[in-house]
This record gives sequence, C-alpha cells and structure tokens, in this order.
Amino acid sequence: MIIIPLKINDKGPFNFILDTGVGLMIISEPALIDSINIASKRTIKIPGLGEGEDDEAYITSLLHIDIAGLESYDITAAVLKKDQFNLSNYAGMRISGLLGYEFFTNLAVKINFNDSTLSVCRPKDLHPFRKAFKIPMTIEDRKPYLQAGVVFQNGKRVDAKLVVDIGAGHPISIEDMAEKNGLPEKYIAANLGVGLNGPIEGFISRINEVDIGRFKLKNVLASFPDKSRSAIKLSVPRDGNLGIGILKKFDVIFDYADNALYLKPSYTFDEPFEHDMSGMEYFGSGDDYQHVFVSRVEPGSAADDVGIERGDEIVSIDFEPVKKMTLEQIDALFKSKDGRSLLVEIFHDKKYDNVILTLKRRI
Repeated sequence: MIIIPLKINDKGPFNFILDTGVGLMIISEPALIDSINIASKRTIKIPGLGEGEDDEAYITSLLHIDIAGLESYDITAAVLKKDQFNLSNYAGMRISGLLGYEFFTNLAVKINFNDSTLSVCRPKDLHPFRKAFKIPMTIEDRKPYLQAGVVFQNGKRVDAKLVVDIGAGHPISIEDMAEKNGLPEKYIAANLGVGLNGPIEGFISRINEVDIGRFKLKNVLASFPDKSRSAIKLSVPRDGNLGIGILKKFDVIFDYADNALYLKPSYTFDEPFEHDMSGMEYFGSGDDYQHVFVSRVEPGSAADDVGIERGDEIVSIDFEPVKKMTLEQIDALFKSKDGRSLLVEIFHDKKYDNVILTLKRRI
C-alpha cells in the first residue's frame, strides 16, 4: 500500500492510503470526527457497507487537507460510523482512511515503487519518463479504467475492462471467473482482502498472461472473488481490477487530465509473482500494532503441518522479534523461497513454542 501523511483542518498528521479504487475520500476512523472540527455533517447510506447503522456514514462539510506543497479545495469526505476495514491491523500501523480521486484529478502523479517516492505536478507541466509507454484510460465514476488482454490456463483469451486500483494488494482480480471462464485446475482458498461489505472471500490461482499495452506479464497470480461479490451492483460494468502487485513492476504516472497511464518497466519487471508460502493469514494488534496474531491457517499448508492455529501469536522469526519488523518484512520472509526453513517462535495455549516452518509453494 502507498501511505501518505496528511492533516485535516490543521489536525494530525494522519496516515491515509492512496487508493485509485475509491472516489469520495473515506475517513475510516470514526473517532476522528471529534478532533477535526467539522462544521456540519449529514448522514448517508452506503450500499454494501453493512446493515442498520453499520451502512451509514457522515458526509462532511468542506475540509482543508494539508499535504506538503499542495493546496486543497472543495474536498468533502465520508466518515464511516463504524470502522469496517480495520486497515490499521492489516497495515501494522495506524491508518485513518483512504484518499483517491481528489488527489489524482488535478495532478499528474508519478510513483517510483523502488525508492518509495511520490512526485506530483500540474498536468500541463508533466514530462513523462523516457521510454515510458502511454496506456489509454477512461475516468468513470471517479475511477480509472483500462483495457487489458488476459490469457487463462485453458488458453482462452479475453479483453478485460479493469479498474486501476493501487489500493488493492494483488496483481489482478477477475470477477465472475467460474461462470464466465471456468475454474483453473489448481487454486487455493483465501481471504482476498477487505471491502465495504467486509472480508472478500474467494480463491487464488494463476493465469498464463496479462497484456497491458506492449507489456506481457507471464504466469501472473490472480484473485477470484466468490460469486456473492457479483450481487453488489457496480456503477460501471467491469471484469475486475488491476492491483499494485502488477503496477509495482513499473515506474508509473497517472494523468487523469489526459486520460493516460504511463508505464516504464523497473528492474523488478522480470521477477516471478510469488504468493505466501506459510499458509497463514495474520494481522497487527495492540496499541503499537507490534503484536502479530494468526487469523487463519490454510489446511495442508506449512503452518498447518507444524500445528500453528488461529489465535496464536507470532513472537519471532529466526530469532528476530516481530516487534522490530514491519508486516511487509514478515510477508517477504513467508514468500521468499520454496523449501526454506524458518525458526518461528509462537505463543500458543499460554506457552511459548518453537517450530521449524518449512515454506511450501502452494500455487
């Protein structure tokens, strides 16, 4: 995820995820409403968010958003009455919301994933990367879309309309997969993330190729949400979304004003797509999010083989305390190499245990 600090009405700073997959700015931390001095607010319903008061949000009056070097105007936000996302636990740090269309609509935004820099300018002052390839986009309902070619394991090729979603951690997600294209031969069940109506269940597999402009990405990890996601009525028909797992293989420029996405391959372009090899899903908890707890263990996985269970706390990995590590660093270890053995200290059943976790490529 791309996380930037910002101030709201001179309060903060607060950490927000930069997310092209959202239109209206979302404040996911309800308690923020008491500290940012909102002059007035009204309540709206957000379909798919939940039931009763859970599907309600406040729409704020105009906010002053302070990001270093930028001036904001005419920005409002939806403040969720209940935090449906639990973004702080997934990120391992305090996250207060999502910032999308408002950041991109009046700026050209350059993203360099390799050195973690974000550069912005007025669209008229934009100078694209040398040898960058221009991909046409459309901006519909405050979100960017592009056309990509997708080749499935059975050799079937389709032209897919994808929302460009830097807030999604996967490389690509394809919706209604089973109904339209049939199930791949090999896949694993997984929690694919969290959306407005809660955790997104589905499965992960691979597709042979994704073509974006002149770029061809091979053997790509793909997420396939379950059929219940289809019941959510989308304002813009689409086939799925293109996530940060693919975009981070490029230097990227978003230019909404010119309906264009510029891509230049980075040195990571040819690196293979790898998924977690531990079989665990986990989250950060506690005041500092430095306690890491297991939320799910895939049956038959490496973690399941050594008896790790839901609710166990991961204390250290190869003698390195996890409180000194980011969740991103833990992710990297657990997807590092098929057959690699890691010494993992677990707090389980009121006692500390050491287990040898041998990573196993599952997909």
